[in-house]
This record gives sequence, structure tokens and C-alpha cells, in this order.
Amino acid sequence: MADKTNVVTTRTYETGPCQEEDVSSGIRTAETLLRLVPVGLCVAALAVMIKDSETNEYGSLSYSNITAFRFLVHANGILAGYSLLSAAFTAVPRPVTMSRAWTFFLLDQVLTYLILAAGAVATEVAFLTYKGDVAVTWSEACGTYGRFCKQATTSIIITFLVVVCYILLSLISSYRLFSKYDAPVGYRNKGIEIVDFGN
Repeated sequence: MADKTNVVTTRTYETGPCQEEDVSSGIRTAETLLRLVPVGLCVAALAVMIKDSETNEYGSLSYSNITAFRFLVHANGILAGYSLLSAAFTAVPRPVTMSRAWTFFLLDQVLTYLILAAGAVATEVAFLTYKGDVAVTWSEACGTYGRFCKQATTSIIITFLVVVCYILLSLISSYRLFSKYDAPVGYRNKGIEIVDFGN
């Protein structure tokens, strides 16, 4: 009886320059859109907060009376300007140099933490306006200034949508930067191996 021997056939598919260009173009399009979306979101969050004031028989309350809300307005203004400029720069096809990759990586990281910090601080203050805190002599205000609190909450929610966009942008800029470095020794990056087992 003849012995049956398993034969292993390996086929390697090379990734050509056209495929790499398609991937790069797709990433650039996604990055440009992710930089444009925060422009509208930041302007919306900024506008909602700036208009946030309420006057009744107990007095007046405005976003400008609360430092955390002013910080949120400034952070959204900075992010809106940076998002617009970086989107215009990214939309134009050009070689990704090491200096450009590092610049976007650092700026995206810094501004992600900036808007995250602004949103977190504003959230904490908004929580105090709803619940109050006797330990720090902060009285609950939303029972008296309900519209003010709702408008501030809306601005904070929009700000966290900006945070999500910038987390994704940070991942993209990280990929662009670190993909320019050589892979570790022994790492196969020139093809995909498909193994067929037959009798």
C-alpha cells in the first residue's frame, strides 16, 4: 500500500504599491473627516455654553461665573481652530515626513488631553450644581436654575463627542508615526502566507 504524504504548499502574495496607495488614501480621507467633524462640534459646544445664562427672582447665573465652564469654552475654541487648520493641511496629498508625523502626533496627543480635561472638570462642576456638596459648602443650584444646568449639560455632552473624535485621531497619528519605523527583526511584513494542506 502506497504511503500518503501531506504536501504543504505555500503561496505568498506581495502587497504592491497600488494597494499601499489605496490604504494611504483611505486613511487620509478618514483623518480629514475626523478633523472636520470636531470643528462643527466644538463651535456648537462653545455657542451653547456662551449663551448659557439664566435670571430669575433669586438672581443671575452665567457660565462666566464658573471657571470650569470658561475653561470648556476656551478649550473648544482652541480645538475648533486646530481642527480646521489640520484638516486643510491633511486634505492635500503630500509625503508623510518624520517631522510632520511627529508634529501631528504630539499636537493630537496634547489637544486630546486638553479637551478631555476640560470635559472632565466641567462634568464634575455640573454634578455639583445638580447634587451640591456640603463638605465644600457648594449648594445645589439646578433646582433654581434648571435651564442653565440643562444647557451646560448639553455643551458637555457635545464636548465628549469631540473627545471621541480626537481619541480616534490620536490612534491614526500614532499609526502614521510608528509605521515609519522598521519592524523588529524576524517580523514578516512583505507578504501574507496561505498554507494549503493536501493528500
